[in-house]
Amino acid sequence: MTPIFAIPWLELAIVLPLIGSLILGRMRDPHRIWQLGLAILSATLCGTLLEIAAYAGGSARVERIWNPQEVLFGTVIFRLDGLNSPLLPTVSLLYLLTLLATSGTKLARFSAPWSLLTLGLQLATLSCFDSWTLVVLLILASVRSFAELMSRGKSTRVFVVHMGVFAVLLLGGWYFVDRAKASNQLDDYAWAIVVVHLAILIRSGIFPLHCWLADLFENASFGNALLAIAPLTSCYALIRLVLPIAPEWLLEYSSVACLLTALYAAGMATVQKDVRRFFAFVFLSHASVVMVGIQLSTSSSLTGALQLWLSFVLSLGGFGLTLRALEARVGRLTLTRFHGLYSHSPALAICFLLTGLASVGFPGTAGFVAELIVDGALETNTWIGVGMVGAATLNEIALLRAYFLLFTGTRHAATIPLGITVRERVAVLTLWTLLIGAGLFPQPFVASRYRAAESLLQQRQALFPANDGTPVPH
Repeated sequence: MTPIFAIPWLELAIVLPLIGSLILGRMRDPHRIWQLGLAILSATLCGTLLEIAAYAGGSARVERIWNPQEVLFGTVIFRLDGLNSPLLPTVSLLYLLTLLATSGTKLARFSAPWSLLTLGLQLATLSCFDSWTLVVLLILASVRSFAELMSRGKSTRVFVVHMGVFAVLLLGGWYFVDRAKASNQLDDYAWAIVVVHLAILIRSGIFPLHCWLADLFENASFGNALLAIAPLTSCYALIRLVLPIAPEWLLEYSSVACLLTALYAAGMATVQKDVRRFFAFVFLSHASVVMVGIQLSTSSSLTGALQLWLSFVLSLGGFGLTLRALEARVGRLTLTRFHGLYSHSPALAICFLLTGLASVGFPGTAGFVAELIVDGALETNTWIGVGMVGAATLNEIALLRAYFLLFTGTRHAATIPLGITVRERVAVLTLWTLLIGAGLFPQPFVASRYRAAESLLQQRQALFPANDGTPVPH
């Protein structure tokens, strides 16, 4: 084994941003914080890439020169597999580009120490294989958003109510699920699985439990709200905690609820008057589509959902950064009149279209390849497939409506330059290049997602060999 691969890169990638948050929290110079934050995020991204290289090369964890997890926990809790290996660098890259694109006037609002702490927790969540540790990490992830709402003097009632119910249901439900798994009595504790699933649906913002998501985008800073939800950690929780043990009827009912949420959120996006709420509903619609694909539990739908997951992190991340860049220039934007911003910043208009179209599966992008999720839906239920196409159509209408209102229709004189900066251009175009590359050369990515989907389905098949929704004791 190559010596460089013998280093525990995954553990370093998780710990480095956590330590970095403590260091940056004691600093006061915003420009210095920005520079050091970029260095830490770059090192974290390199760590995740080196860990993937070791995983792809077949380097076993026992061959590491030192395994800190076995020393600290006595076992390996955090590791890579086919599901999470592309997620870690993707999330790390999004954090890096978000900080890179943050203008000097926004550095005080966009807390780099808190962002590093959030990244460390998210990387730990997305690489976690221990159920109870995953439950705790999912609950801790909500602390960042709560702290920001408090620091900005905004009402936390909606957020606290939803996240409080989420935490109680997840802890209580998983306690009984864990007992049932230990005694091989899952069929007697189906209600506990329902409770855990309901908790994850609340965390995902499934209608009618979605109010906290729009409230977060409306009251928190755009960058922090984007990073809090973009990695879709609730989808990871669904796959690790619920998918292997959920009865078939529960997945069927939940997939219908997620589809209705996708349609509802897409419809709401077409009539929003505030840009932030528009983005929140677009994101909710896309995330719900991923949830539908995961719960259909077929090879094609799950493969499409996993591919779509990666595509959405990149495309909606870039889309959100573009809207954030617009806000940095002209303040909070509305969709009640024509702003005519194209003449002032054509590059931002192009970035808006490129990232927005990629999110709705424009041909030649990674999202278009992921449209095989619709094939999987049609195999299972024709109406679900039609509903997913309808949600995509409404999202396209909402996207074009927002584009015309923001960038066309009138001309305004500006006393300051509104053009895109070099840092913003690098951030958005980096994400766009990855989306185009994955769309033009999709085979390696689709093959990787297919292998991950097959592995997940085999885990479920071991418990439900008859596929009738009844667990088989082991």
